[in-house]
Amino acid sequence: MAAARVVAPALALALATSVAGCWGGGAEVRNSTRSTTVGQELIDLERAHGQGLLDQREYERQRRRILRRRD
Repeated sequence: MAAARVVAPALALALATSVAGCWGGGAEVRNSTRSTTVGQELIDLERAHGQGLLDQREYERQRRRILRRRD
């Protein structure tokens, strides 16, 4: 009988927390991983600049942004 007094609340707590996790409360979880290297990003940026898709000012801004993320 004493064991039931300990087990029942523990079981109820475990059930409540597992069920609460099922609905998630509408939280959106995002995991991001970078699949490109800094070098590849710089190559792509240079290519876009060479094709005239970016002006010099935007090219420099994006280049600094990429290099800052590296640290």
